Amino acid sequence: MNKLLFWSITSALAGFLFGFDTVVISGAEQRIQELWGLSDMLHGFAIGAALYGTVIGALIGGWPTDRFGRKQTLLWIGVLYLVSAIGSALAPDVYSFIAARFIGGLGVGISTIAAPLYISEIAPADKRGRLTGMFQFNIVFGILIAFLSNALISDVGEDAWRWMLGVEAFPALVYALMCRFIPESPRWLIGNRGDREEASRILREVDPSASAESVDLLVDEIQQHYHQQTSRVRRPFWVKKLKAPILLALLIAFFNQLSGINAILYFAPRIFEMTGLGEKAALLQSTGIGVTNLVFTFVGLWMIDRMGRRVLLYIGSVGYILSLGLVAWAFQSEHYSIVPACIFAFIAAHAIGQGAVIWVFIAEIFPNEYRARGQSLGCSTHWVFAALLTTFFPKMVTAFAPATVFAFFAGMMVLQLIWVWLMVPETKGISLESLEDDLVAER
Repeated sequence: MNKLLFWSITSALAGFLFGFDTVVISGAEQRIQELWGLSDMLHGFAIGAALYGTVIGALIGGWPTDRFGRKQTLLWIGVLYLVSAIGSALAPDVYSFIAARFIGGLGVGISTIAAPLYISEIAPADKRGRLTGMFQFNIVFGILIAFLSNALISDVGEDAWRWMLGVEAFPALVYALMCRFIPESPRWLIGNRGDREEASRILREVDPSASAESVDLLVDEIQQHYHQQTSRVRRPFWVKKLKAPILLALLIAFFNQLSGINAILYFAPRIFEMTGLGEKAALLQSTGIGVTNLVFTFVGLWMIDRMGRRVLLYIGSVGYILSLGLVAWAFQSEHYSIVPACIFAFIAAHAIGQGAVIWVFIAEIFPNEYRARGQSLGCSTHWVFAALLTTFFPKMVTAFAPATVFAFFAGMMVLQLIWVWLMVPETKGISLESLEDDLVAER
C-alpha cells in the first residue's frame, strides 16, 4: 500500500467511527429506556445526545483544524470516540450516559470538517474525488458494522447493551494510533507554519514521480494562494449576494433529515418490532439496512459524476415518496409484511439520492472565500434537525399512529421533489468559478 492511500484510509476511518457511533445506539435504546425508566422525552434526549454534540462539533470543527493542524485534530477525534465508548458502556445513570454520548457526538461533528478536508489537501487533483469519497463509504460501512455488531452481541446477557456501545473503543483506539503515523497537511504547514521544506518533503511522498521543479512550483502556488487569502479583510457571510447558496445549503440539509432517515437508522429495531417481528429478528433486519446502504452508496457514487446531482435528487425523492407512502399504508392497513422491503427501498433511495449528493453539493455551491463557512452552515443545519428528529421521534410514535408519522415524512419528500424541480441547479461538470458566477449575486 502506498503512503498516500494509507494516509487517506486512515483519515477516512474517522467516517467509519462516525457511522458506527451514530447507529450503534439503535440496538441499545429500548433496553436503556427500560433500565432507567425514562419518559419518552428524556429517552429521546438521551438517544439524541450524541447529535447535540455533533451540532457543536460541526460548528466549532474548523477552529481546531486550523489552529492545531489537521493531524492533531484527527488524532483527538479518535480520543473523543474512545472516551465516549467507554463512558457510555460504563454509565451508571442516564445523565452520565448523556454526557458520554455528547462527547462522541463532538467527535462526529468535527470529523465531518477535518477528515474530508485533510484528504482533499493531501491528494493530487486527479485522485481527489475517489480518495475523498472514501469518507462517505466509511460512514455507511460503519453503519453496517454497527448493525451487525448489535445483532451478534444481543445474546450475551442482560448487559448486552453495554457491550454494544463499548465495542467501539477498539476501532477508536486503532484509529487514534494510526493517526500518529500520518503527516501533517502540506497546505496547513505552508499556510500556518511557513514550513516549505517539510511541505515539499510530504508532497514528494504523495507523488514520488514528480520532479523537484514541479514540487517547488506547487509549493509556490500554494504559498501565493495563502498570501492572497490572508491579505484580504474577512468579509461577512450573511449578505444578500450569498442568498442563493445559503438557501440551497439550508434546504438540502433540512429535507435530508425530514425524510426521517436518522429516525429510521436510530430506531430501526423498534420500527421492525412494531410489525410483529421478535427482537432478534428485528436486529437482523436492521443489519439488512446497513447492507442496503453500503451497496447503494456505491451506486450513488458511481452515478453522481455521470448523471448529475439533480438527477440523483429526483431519483431519491421519488424513491422516498413511494417507499414512505407504502410504509404508511402498511401500518394503516396492517399489511406489515411489506414494511421491511419498503424500509430497504427507502434506504436505497437515500443512498443514491441525498446520501450521495448532500456533502458534495454543499461543497460546490459556495465561493472559495466562503466555502469553509458554507460547509459549516450546511453541516450544522443537518445535525440540528437530526438531533431534533431523534429527540422527538419516540414521542411522535407514541402520540401519533405510525401511519401518520410515515405519511408526514412522505409529504415532506413531495415538497423536496418540488424544490429540486424549481430551485436546485445542476453542478455536474461546471467549474467552481462558473458556479460562483451563476449563484452569487452581483457585488
